[in-house]
Amino acid sequence: MFRILDARTLTPVTKLFVVEAPLVARKTQPGQFIILRLHERGERIPLTIADFDPQAGTVTIVFQEVGKSTRELGVLRAGDAIRDFVGPLGVPADLPGHGTVVCVGGGVGVAPVLPKAKAMHEAGVKVISIIGARSRDLLILEEEMRAVSAALHICTDDGSYGRKGFVSEVLKDVLAGGQVDEVVAVGPLPMMRACVEVTRPLGVKTWVSMNTIMVDGTGMCGACRLTVGGKTKFCCVDGPMFDGHEVDFAEAMRRNLIYAEEEKRAGECACGGGR
Repeated sequence: MFRILDARTLTPVTKLFVVEAPLVARKTQPGQFIILRLHERGERIPLTIADFDPQAGTVTIVFQEVGKSTRELGVLRAGDAIRDFVGPLGVPADLPGHGTVVCVGGGVGVAPVLPKAKAMHEAGVKVISIIGARSRDLLILEEEMRAVSAALHICTDDGSYGRKGFVSEVLKDVLAGGQVDEVVAVGPLPMMRACVEVTRPLGVKTWVSMNTIMVDGTGMCGACRLTVGGKTKFCCVDGPMFDGHEVDFAEAMRRNLIYAEEEKRAGECACGGGR
């Protein structure tokens, strides 16, 4: 069992947990993820690691309550425990140690962008960050991102905070304003695809973190497969970071909708008090 040391509400639908997991924290590097399971009959939930402290033996995760399992997770409090907490999984992000990098985070994607931005900032990279959300009340980790950025741009879809518009539009302006060596974009698939299309004509290397359907996290089930550079890759063992210019986003978006009806029914059951 893995004890929750701290539980915070970031937005009406987003929670942050600091979990006691010393063996995971000791091996974690930016870009990796964990898979957790709440109880014996629980669903396996992959979540990117938002922060980690090897000395304290803690791992920080951030999640949105969007389905049955994440709503069950969201009712836990500090002092409660998670049955399984497996990791670190995936390939650590291949982060540059110099130059200028733009980090783009959309919605809950700001959480997995944070450890990458932090690592690059500590290595001496000039980090320019762009974070966004649908509205101000859904924006997360603003001050944490500001602390590791030479400049921070904020935007909201509805204009309730920062610039009105999408992160991809701000990215276009930042790229026009000076030399950028690489871009790291994490968020919903449409947002990452839009960022990739902004950088593609300029030939700026762009990394994205893919959130495919995942089951075992070890490459055995094949559920998380996607096409990158015309080849089949598995998000759990080949990623989750990939060259965005090579990702087949249309296929990834179709695959992510495979279980939409089942997820809807499970959510309706959970809302009705069932398990």
